Amino acid sequence: MIRRTLLATAAAGLALAFGAPAMAQDTTKACFIYVGPIGDGGWTYQHHQGALAVKEEFGDKVEIAYQESVPEGADAERVITQMALSGCNIIFTTSFGFMDATNNVAAKFPDIKFEHATGYKRDHPNVSTYDARFYEGRAVLGHIAGKMTKTNKIGYIGSFPIPENIQGINSYYLHAKKANPDVELVVTWAYTWFDPAKEADAARAMIDQGVDVIAAHTDSTAPLGEAAKEGGKVIGFGQASDMAAFKTNDDGTPGPRVASIIDNWAPYYIDRVGAVMDGTWEQQASWGGMPEGEVVIGEITEAVPADVKAEAEELIESITSGEYHPFTGPINKQDGSAWLGDGEVADDGTLAGMDFYVEGITGDIPN
Repeated sequence: MIRRTLLATAAAGLALAFGAPAMAQDTTKACFIYVGPIGDGGWTYQHHQGALAVKEEFGDKVEIAYQESVPEGADAERVITQMALSGCNIIFTTSFGFMDATNNVAAKFPDIKFEHATGYKRDHPNVSTYDARFYEGRAVLGHIAGKMTKTNKIGYIGSFPIPENIQGINSYYLHAKKANPDVELVVTWAYTWFDPAKEADAARAMIDQGVDVIAAHTDSTAPLGEAAKEGGKVIGFGQASDMAAFKTNDDGTPGPRVASIIDNWAPYYIDRVGAVMDGTWEQQASWGGMPEGEVVIGEITEAVPADVKAEAEELIESITSGEYHPFTGPINKQDGSAWLGDGEVADDGTLAGMDFYVEGITGDIPN
């Protein structure tokens, strides 16, 4: 069921029926398609916070509608079509697998603006794409992982083997390796964005292999839940949102979550809805990161030694200022061939299509 929420603030709302007409002719209707539930504590939760920020920014001038837990594939095209027919002025589709469905529906509704998250296809002038440079945050988490592992085995749970995930794996490993030359990386593919049981199984398998620091590019808190069972021997990171509930355990001792990578979509959503409202919306491809405030590192807890925290904060500052790029050579590809020379920085085209591991990571990237 499609739900629309009218909010006086980010916390209060009134649900409207799916087929109800727009509140007023001068009201802009912004709609959101989510791949997971808004209570996932990660990716979808954070996108929904961005939607609520739009309502908070524009008040009664904006109506918000959303559909959560939409499967990628044929169902997505059906739901996006329903949204378009319900009077949406702009539709945000917030998962990579919605890419083809978004473009298919956009062709039928040229007067509606479509924004697709993490994709690259803009087949029609009413389709834009937007992404965040998550690999910048992975660099910081990798540094912390390399410094804090006691077994020298760190883990990364990937969702699907798409460039966004591969960028993160490479950045995480490169910076862990700089911090600790003895570090080894275990990569496990969950083949899901949101499935707490699969995510927990992936984390458990890593822990059984001796991994004591886990990063994840999936959407639930399940990996941190598995880490919490280890009595402080395994740590991890919040993914997409802060996952602050895992900062401390029930007994008040430090929890497994020592830092987090937060996706802050609010500035982008406010900007793009505002552009529809004032008639300045144009097709674009956006890829913001730390400098734009779209990638944020959450609180680094006291479980992280003071010197490691200081180094991580210095890395954040250098990335945010543009002084440092996480993919700065010399870097070789997994097969030992040269990729980036000394001081050379990766271009966005290569990063956007990244389909290789860097030297030192074992295993193959699945097709």
